[in-house]
Amino acid sequence: MRYISTRGHNANQSFSEILLGGLAADGGLFLPAEYPQITKKQLDAWRGLSYADLAFEILSLYCDDIPADDLRALIKKTYTAQVYCNGRSGDRAEDITPIHWLGDEKGARLGLLSLSNGPTLAFKDMAMQLIGNLFEYALSKKGQELNILGATSGDTGSAAEYAMRGKKGVRVFMLSPKGKMSPFQVAQMYSLQDENIFNIAIEGVFDDAQDIVKAVSNDHAYKEKHKIGTVNSINWARVVAQVVYYFQGYLLATKNSEEKVSFCVPSGNFGNVCAGHIARMMGLPIEKLVVATNENDVLDEFFKTGVYRARKSAETFHTTSPSMDISKASNFERFVYDLVGRDAARTAGMFKDVDAKGGFDLSKDPVYQDIQKYGFVSGKSTHANRLETIRDVHAKYSVLIDTHTADGVKVARENLEADIPMLVLETALPIKFAETIEEAIGRAPDRPASFVGIEDKPQRVTVMAADVNQVKDFLAQHTGL
Repeated sequence: MRYISTRGHNANQSFSEILLGGLAADGGLFLPAEYPQITKKQLDAWRGLSYADLAFEILSLYCDDIPADDLRALIKKTYTAQVYCNGRSGDRAEDITPIHWLGDEKGARLGLLSLSNGPTLAFKDMAMQLIGNLFEYALSKKGQELNILGATSGDTGSAAEYAMRGKKGVRVFMLSPKGKMSPFQVAQMYSLQDENIFNIAIEGVFDDAQDIVKAVSNDHAYKEKHKIGTVNSINWARVVAQVVYYFQGYLLATKNSEEKVSFCVPSGNFGNVCAGHIARMMGLPIEKLVVATNENDVLDEFFKTGVYRARKSAETFHTTSPSMDISKASNFERFVYDLVGRDAARTAGMFKDVDAKGGFDLSKDPVYQDIQKYGFVSGKSTHANRLETIRDVHAKYSVLIDTHTADGVKVARENLEADIPMLVLETALPIKFAETIEEAIGRAPDRPASFVGIEDKPQRVTVMAADVNQVKDFLAQHTGL
């Protein structure tokens, strides 16, 4: 399997060559030269496999330069009941991503694909735990060190830090928007005292932090000198690891491979739903990929109008589903590249327009009419919507969901089709957003014992202006390079 950039350069690289990096040298994102195709016969053969065995079958198609025995061992080490043991009562941790069926609505089964059973109680653990093991493996093979620079709107940061703490040869520098995350999210990250973990609170919004990561990645001399890598979803390994649970969800929701399933995905940076797009391109029988946004509705606006209009920092709302408070969706470029027929020059031009002009308009372009063949539809949810959805799901089904998952359920209900199961990708456990849950139902959500009192622990964080040079200076000081 060889990898190419969405902007046309850096062709013919292997998985191992792109694993430790982020952006391609031309500023594009890596994608496989072609998507491997899965037959219905293969799908049926995979029914009943453990999550780890299914992950090996899928990931071995993309990571074929890693010896099969090594890859299988890394995957088996990652996807265990011991790692994914924080699930809600009634879930079997050994299933890793069980479906929690809510009920029948409008003639369709509506369920949650439980992705928040990992150590930080968010879906980001599904990929990040594997990446931690892959990074350690690759670095030990090469005798190298890596300084990971990432940006988080909440859950990526803690998932990355928990996955990398104690890993040999790895330091993590995580940028987060000061004052824009929940107290629980802040405590998960800033309370870590590991010597290889550095938290930087940027005075701005997530997009400011993400822009700094991209700017550092595009400074090739600095990146090479300071051995900079990324774990944001611009990293291909993050996305491809997430492809696995779409296959798992489909196989758990169906009895044969003639059936179709729809997925609704709470979306900010487009990484999670991009993995669904890739699964569908591989041949997984997905009927709809439903993109659910919050008040920061850049993606909903595009799918409804064909206009992609990135917002400025001052235009980005701080909401009660803060992990989706993103107004410039990095992974969107991967889908657009496919949408325009893998025309790298055109893709590069469009995303240069995003930087220079704030967006692009495909509303009158024939390719916009092709969106339906990719299965995408979208919707938007507000604070009032998510409160109402949390209350309703709790009252009807005795299930408590977090704010982002509530956005997903609200939009999923608007796109149900009779006889086609709809799986909402669960984003996090409710405790991560306790204040809003309490506003919705009048009490705080349950908290896993391991997280009792986390907000009271000492916190270690450096506050910094949204200035790429200050971040570079900080990295240089603490990497010793």
